[in-house]
Amino acid sequence: MEYGADTGRRTEQIAVRLPSSVLSEIDELVNGGVYPSRAALARAGIERLAAHERARMIDAAIVEGYRRQPPTDGETRAADASLRGAVMDEPW
Repeated sequence: MEYGADTGRRTEQIAVRLPSSVLSEIDELVNGGVYPSRAALARAGIERLAAHERARMIDAAIVEGYRRQPPTDGETRAADASLRGAVMDEPW
């Protein structure tokens, strides 16, 4: 393990095999200055994918919670009123 230069966090190296077409796209992004290196692009992509999956799992847990314990009629009316108020407050 070593420390990542950009994060100061301990990191481990992994090997990934990619088709040459994908590698060409990665190199275009790096050469265009979008990412400083292939590794930085891979890190950013993996972090975004992991964040997306965490959010998806949280969303699924919330939906399951509402399936197990649906809101009461009073809660639904209060949520509707709050939403209407928020929309009416918008400057559009």
